[in-house]
Amino acid sequence: MTASLPITPPSSSSSAAAAPLNGVAPLSHLGVIRVAGEDAATFLHGQLTQDFSLLGRSEARLAAFCSAKGRMQASFVGFKRSPSEILLVCSRDLLAPTLKRLSMFVLRAKAKLTDATADFSLFGLAGDATKEIAGGAHTVWAKADFGSANVVTLYPAGGQPRALWIAPAGEPAPVGTPLATELWLWSEVRSGIVTLTTPLVDAFVPQMLNYESVGGVNFKKGCYPGQEVVARSQFRGTLKRRAYLVHCDAPPSPGQEVFHSADATQPCGLVAQAAAAPAGGFDALVSLQISATESGTLHLGAAGGPVLALQALPYPLLLDI
Repeated sequence: MTASLPITPPSSSSSAAAAPLNGVAPLSHLGVIRVAGEDAATFLHGQLTQDFSLLGRSEARLAAFCSAKGRMQASFVGFKRSPSEILLVCSRDLLAPTLKRLSMFVLRAKAKLTDATADFSLFGLAGDATKEIAGGAHTVWAKADFGSANVVTLYPAGGQPRALWIAPAGEPAPVGTPLATELWLWSEVRSGIVTLTTPLVDAFVPQMLNYESVGGVNFKKGCYPGQEVVARSQFRGTLKRRAYLVHCDAPPSPGQEVFHSADATQPCGLVAQAAAAPAGGFDALVSLQISATESGTLHLGAAGGPVLALQALPYPLLLDI
């Protein structure tokens, strides 16, 4: 049996002890696409990896928009703001090209897509700031309404519950201790959920970022662009890459290559998301060849580059079939 690389417990190298993950952070790096009209849900159902036709008012969806080859073009957290209006929260740097590409497929559907970023304020809630809105329950991807605000429960990070707050621009911000955006960005990495950004377009099928394990892919829904490739990757046992959490002393950047100590010529993975860790160093989510995690060492940028230490993911991975 091949020995696996040692995995460091999350608390040993990048804990939140130096700066508690607790409070309210503004999220200016995110944007909002509004999909309005009586066909909004059915249109998105036919374009994204998750089921939007059965989307209720008390739940949200993590979803990917893929090319015909199954490669992710964008990722979203989507929910119904009203019976005929769905909001898609995505990385702001991908909003314009994604809006343009999605709009090409509307055709005769009664759905209108617009950039609604200026119409809403977005905040991240962590720790104590989630208690009032969550009521003690933290069901991932649950959605609740608080007056004019919508709140989506996210995956936790560092043992702390987290949520996404979206409200009309000009409404009061949620109550809570101010939280630095840099700490929120770190919490996104520690949650294990990758938000696709420009350097990652066309780089991954959803399973390479563990989307099938965190509610981002529905294998029972109907056709969408790239669906055959995504399904084949899952059901033919051909998954060769997964997303892993790592810690490093040097700053990784999205799209940066990762090398294995046994092969200086070919990268074995890509950095998907990274942030400075409050206790020092940097944490990152890296999509790696599974075989590269079984022995040897992982390095950033080159075979002799800074070492990447594997950390434990905060959720279990579903096995391919």
